[in-house]
Amino acid sequence: MNLQGGRAYPLGAEYDGAGTNFALFSEVAENVELCLIDDDGNEQRVALPEVDGFVWHGYLPDVGPGQRYGYRVHGPFDPAGGLRCNPAKLLLDPYAKAVDGQVDGDPSLCGHRLDAPGEPDDRDSLGHGMLAVVTDPRSFDWGEDRPPRHSYHDSVIYEAHVKGMTALHPDVPEDLRGTYAGLAHPSVTAHLVELGVTAVELMPVHQFTQDGFLIDRGLSNYWGYNTIGFFAPHNAYAAAGSRGGQVDEFKEMVKALHAAGLEVILDVVYNHTAEGNDQGPTLSFRGIDNASYYRLVDDDPQHYFDTTGTGNSLLMRHPHVLQLIMDSLRYWVTEMHVDGFRFDLAATLLRQFHEVDRLSAFLDIVQQDPVIGRVKLIAEPWDIGDDGYQVGNFPPLWSEWNGRYRDTVRGFWRGDQGTLGDLAARITGSPDLYEHDTRRPRASINFVTAHDGFTLRDLVSYNERHNEANGEDGADGESNNRSFNCGAEGPSDDPAVNELRSRQQRNILTTLLVSQGVPMIAHGDETGRTQNGNNNVYCQDNETAWMHWDLDDDKRALAAFTARLLGLRHDHPVLRRRRFLHGPSDTIAPDRADISWLRPDASPMNEADWQRGDAHALAVHLGGDSDIERAQRTPAPDDSFLLLFNAHHEPVDFTLPAAEFAEKWTVVVNTAEPEGDTSHARSAGEAVTLTAHSMQILRAPRAQRQ
Repeated sequence: MNLQGGRAYPLGAEYDGAGTNFALFSEVAENVELCLIDDDGNEQRVALPEVDGFVWHGYLPDVGPGQRYGYRVHGPFDPAGGLRCNPAKLLLDPYAKAVDGQVDGDPSLCGHRLDAPGEPDDRDSLGHGMLAVVTDPRSFDWGEDRPPRHSYHDSVIYEAHVKGMTALHPDVPEDLRGTYAGLAHPSVTAHLVELGVTAVELMPVHQFTQDGFLIDRGLSNYWGYNTIGFFAPHNAYAAAGSRGGQVDEFKEMVKALHAAGLEVILDVVYNHTAEGNDQGPTLSFRGIDNASYYRLVDDDPQHYFDTTGTGNSLLMRHPHVLQLIMDSLRYWVTEMHVDGFRFDLAATLLRQFHEVDRLSAFLDIVQQDPVIGRVKLIAEPWDIGDDGYQVGNFPPLWSEWNGRYRDTVRGFWRGDQGTLGDLAARITGSPDLYEHDTRRPRASINFVTAHDGFTLRDLVSYNERHNEANGEDGADGESNNRSFNCGAEGPSDDPAVNELRSRQQRNILTTLLVSQGVPMIAHGDETGRTQNGNNNVYCQDNETAWMHWDLDDDKRALAAFTARLLGLRHDHPVLRRRRFLHGPSDTIAPDRADISWLRPDASPMNEADWQRGDAHALAVHLGGDSDIERAQRTPAPDDSFLLLFNAHHEPVDFTLPAAEFAEKWTVVVNTAEPEGDTSHARSAGEAVTLTAHSMQILRAPRAQRQ
C-alpha cells in the first residue's frame, strides 16, 4: 500500500474524497498497526509511520467509505503499573464514526490471562469484537433542515427509547420497528406533535456493548448505558445496516423530527466506558492507553477508581479525555444536528481528583465553547461517589434533573407527612436550589418518572418492586420508590382501586405541567404504560419494557388529558415563567402578587400552616397580570389561575378567594372528572368540594382585572 505520513489532526478516520487519514492518540505506544479488514474477515496490517504529540498517523490513498478497520497497539503490559497494551487484541478506534458488529463475549477479548492476571492473553480477538468503519459525511443532504430552537421555558421534554417507542407500533413497517427510521415514521412523530411536547430526549444512542453476564442469563442490555463509541450511532438501531448506513439513517431521523418541530436531545454517557473493571474485556481504550483514559486507584493502579458503579471512570483531568468528549459533543451538534445533551452521572465529569469540583476543567471548556455552550445542557447531577448528590450545584449554563422534585411530588400525592412546604418550592421552580446564583426556573428539569424506576402507571399500582425477571433475586433497582398502590398490589378488578389509580396519574401529570421549570415526561406515561412492577428494566429488551400501542378507551383518555394539559401550558405564559415567583410583600397586595398561597378556607397561609405535618391541601393563586410581571414586562399579561390540591384521603371543601382576586372562576381541569362540564362559572367566596386525592385548575380571564 502507498502509505503516506498524513496528519495528526483530526483524530479518527477522515475521508477527503481521494483517501483516508488515520490518527490515533496513545502516549504509551511503542508502535501502532492499522488493520484493514476485508469482507471475508481477512486482515491486512500496516504500521502507522508518523507520531506527533503522541498521535500516531498515516494516510492511505484509495481507502474510502465502508472500509472496516481497527488498531493493534504495541507497548508495555504491566497491569500492576496500570499499563495494559496487548497487540493480540484488535481495538476499536475511539473516534469511529460508525461501528460494525458487536462483542460476542469470547474469552479472547480479555487482555490478561484469567489464571495469571499479570500476564497477557495471546489469543487474537479478531472476529469477536467491533470494527470501525470509514464514513463520508459529505454523502448526506441536510436540505433545509433547521433546528426548532425552543426556549427553555417553552420546552416540554419527552424521554424516549429508540427501540422501545417503535418495536410494537402497528403503523411502522415491520422492518423499521426498533430503528431510527421507525422513530422518524410519520405515525410516531404525529403522536408526539399531537401530544404537544417540544423535544425528544433519546436514551443512549452512542454505540454500546452487550454485557456477558446478561447474555449468560438470556438477557441483554436494553438501556444502553454501556458506551464504547462516542461518535457512532448504535448499529443495532439501524435498518440500513452497520457498514456506515446507520449514520445517514440517524441523520434522516433528526431531519424528520426537526421538520415536525421537535428538538433532539441525546442522553450521553461520558463518565465511563463499556470495558468495565480490571476483569473486563480489552476492546478499545484499555489497550490503547489505559492510564491516560481511565481513573486508576492511586496506590494500586491495577484497579479502577469507580464513582459510576460500572467498574471504571474516565480520567477527567487528562487533556486527551477532555478533547475526546468535546470533539464528540461538537460532532453530534455540527455533523448530526442534535440540539442538546443530558449527561448521565454528571457529577463524575466534575471529579478531576476525588471531590466534585465546580471549577473543574470540564465545566470550564464547556462554558467557553462556541458550539456546545449554545445548545441545551442537562446534568444528571449525581453519581455514587462521596458527596455525589449535587442537585442545585451546577453552574448557570446548565439545567438539572431535579431529583428533589420527583421525590416531593411522589411523597405529596402518596400522603406523606410534612410535604406541603417542599411542594411549594418544587412547583415554583425550586428557587431554594437555583435562585441563589442567578439561575432561573429553567435550571430545574421537573420529572416524576423516568427510564430508571417505575412508570407512572406502576407508581400508583405497586408498593414494592417486582424485578424477579432480571435474574438478581429481586434485589436490584431502587427499594424506596415513594409509590402508592391505591389499595391492591398490581392488577386489580376493584373499580374503586382502578379509579383512584387513574386519578392519581392525572394528579401527577397535572402537577408536573403546571409547575415552573422544564417538565419531562417518560415515554408511554401518557398512555398508562406498565412494566408489571419492574422498576429496573435495564436488561428487559422485550415487551416488558417496550411501549404498547393497542390503546383502550382509558389509555386514549389519559393521552387526550395529557395533551389538553400541554395545550393549557402552551397557551398561558403564567404557567411557564422565565423568572422566579416572589409573592406578596409590604408594597404588593396578595391579589396583585405573581403568586399567593392560601389555605382551603381562602385565608393566607402562615408559618404554622406550613409546618403542619398533617396538612395535605393547598390553594395557589397565580396572578397572570401581577404588578411584578408588569414591571418586568415579560411575559405579556395573562389570565390568572387558581390551583387547588387535595392529597387527603377524604374530600376537602375549598372557598374561592375574595373578589379582589377575581369575581368569576371557571374550572378548566378537574382530575376527579376529567371529562366533566367546564363551562359553569363559580363566584368569589363560593365553596368548592374537591374529591379525595384530586386537583382542580380554575381560570379567571384577564379582562376581569381591567
